Amino acid sequence: MLPYPNIDPVALDLGFLQIHWYGLMYLVGIGGAWFLASRRLHAFDPTWSKEKLSDLVFWVAMGVIVGGRLGYVLFYDLPAYIANPLLILEVWKGGMSFHGGLIGVMLATLWFARRNGKSFFELMDFIAPLVPIGLGAGRIGNFINAELWGKVSDVPWAMVFPTGGPLPRHPSQLYQFALEGVALFVILWVYSRKPRPTMAVSGLFAVCYGIFRFIVEFVRVPDAQLGYLAWGWLTMGQVLCVPMILAGLGLMVYAYKRQAAVEVAR
Repeated sequence: MLPYPNIDPVALDLGFLQIHWYGLMYLVGIGGAWFLASRRLHAFDPTWSKEKLSDLVFWVAMGVIVGGRLGYVLFYDLPAYIANPLLILEVWKGGMSFHGGLIGVMLATLWFARRNGKSFFELMDFIAPLVPIGLGAGRIGNFINAELWGKVSDVPWAMVFPTGGPLPRHPSQLYQFALEGVALFVILWVYSRKPRPTMAVSGLFAVCYGIFRFIVEFVRVPDAQLGYLAWGWLTMGQVLCVPMILAGLGLMVYAYKRQAAVEVAR
């Protein structure tokens, strides 16, 4: 068993203002995405300025935050937020939905693409390899908050979380950091370094994230207010990942078939 580090969720307490690690992780994700996007900006569109990239990152970040919060409210705990709507504003306590954030990003991207002469999937393919930075940082934030821990386990790296009772548990936040953050970043970054058919990078992101998340859900304790939805193991996270995986596979098949048809036509 490994000791849980018990990091104070508040990174800086100024009395009148508290800065939480969870919020700082979002800044790390946004800043890291902007930095790496700027490295590929010329290859994406040499006419784009750093200012336009900053605008894109800003609106995508708004999509993540607003979509992620509203997604959690709608998918995971709607009755509690109906009873007390002010809880929606308490984002520093956690409670963000990846799938809601993805919808927010897609809507922001669609709006930005139309205003800047790009197709939706051109921008989504550019953005997709950047997303794992924020995902990984967010999972570290979950770990510091001692939330979203896993099931009771006797693996050597199990930890006793201060909010999870006296028994050691899987540090599922770290599993998600490794898969959704590190592994997904490497896969997408390497894959997207060469020209790919439009939609292929977005499709690969959806497939890999969906599979990684589906797997980790087997050792992660579901939200208490939902529990398991069916068969004693199916979680809301897994339900939301199934259409994501199927859509990603569909995008990749369509992308390569369309490319092959264009090459034949030549």
